[in-house]
Amino acid sequence: MRIIAELPHPDFKISILSMNQKFIVKMEKGTLEQSFKIPEMDLTDGVNSVFEILDEAFLKTVSERFTQMGKDYKDAYYRYNY
Repeated sequence: MRIIAELPHPDFKISILSMNQKFIVKMEKGTLEQSFKIPEMDLTDGVNSVFEILDEAFLKTVSERFTQMGKDYKDAYYRYNY
């Protein structure tokens, strides 16, 4: 697995990796992580197509999902401790 690109974003880190004829798009925010695997053969323009998939609407939902993931974790941690 090798990192082929890192994209700037104000709220989380975005890395694009290549492994076994797949692009792996990984977003990280603190201890939370989301990843998406995209077969290279499903894309017409290689990694450039990945950049097109990561549009504003997609990244907005990723950000909302991080918020929900954080809430889910805090709720579970609270149940564990109290």
